[in-house]
Amino acid sequence: MARLAGRGLRIPEPDRARRYLQHIGYYRLSPYTIPFQQGGPGHEFREGAVFDDVLNLYVFDRALRLLVMDAVERVEVAVRAALTDHMSTTYMDPHWYVDAGHFRDRHRHDRLLKMVRDTCDDRLRGTPDADVDTLVHKSALEHYLTTYGSPDLPPSWLMVETLTIGQLNTAYRNLGRRADKSAVARRIGLPATVLESWLSTYVRVRNICAHHGRLWNVGLGVYPAIPTSPRVAWLQGADALPERSTKRLYPVLVSLQAVLDSVSPRSSWARRLHGLLSTRPEMNLAGMGIPEDWAQDPFWSRHLS
Repeated sequence: MARLAGRGLRIPEPDRARRYLQHIGYYRLSPYTIPFQQGGPGHEFREGAVFDDVLNLYVFDRALRLLVMDAVERVEVAVRAALTDHMSTTYMDPHWYVDAGHFRDRHRHDRLLKMVRDTCDDRLRGTPDADVDTLVHKSALEHYLTTYGSPDLPPSWLMVETLTIGQLNTAYRNLGRRADKSAVARRIGLPATVLESWLSTYVRVRNICAHHGRLWNVGLGVYPAIPTSPRVAWLQGADALPERSTKRLYPVLVSLQAVLDSVSPRSSWARRLHGLLSTRPEMNLAGMGIPEDWAQDPFWSRHLS
């Protein structure tokens, strides 16, 4: 706290600031001080900067992470369902994923099976879930493993629930037949190439959110492909996505809403996003690559009217 004050940050309530620093951590809070600094090696704060400016930016980023996670969860669940429904019904086999013939890379398929087997072994070695009452039941995976036993691996709809979003992304990308990839993607309302790109981005975004990392202006390193198909909902204005915004969070937010248009068309997510962003100064919007008049684009306005 003394270091922040020495650099020019006003701290009107020292005890309160000390409590936040103790429970958030200086390291975690530090990146949120940068927008309020003058720049330069001394990390001096601009005149008038107050501790609550930093704290409010941190609280905003937390709310943004929770909102983004809500959308990513819906997309992730929809992809899980699309993958298992298509493959199980097309090939009339609830254990289709055991067959290496459905996959392009044999080594990645071997890793998938090992991961599923390890998950099943861990569940069997663990303490059995007790059926306490009519509202508490053992997990579906434990029920299958202890009730059936053969085949030794669970059916597809249980298998996909054991995957992280990263493993789900790898399994989808490793499908050997283009027709299968396209069929799964169509259930999400996207071409296969776009779903592959967007899923890779969501893996990165979800990991940031799950570890409570800074999201609003972080460099993701992987960004969603801009769709060219008119069947995919996207921004309509000629300058709706400036070049500088393509490597920011904004196209991720647009892509999430585009998928929600297909898998959850009555979602209030866009309105909640607008409600959150409308409370923030232009500096926050710029950090995410969001134009000032973003809500006026027809892509967003039809959800906000």
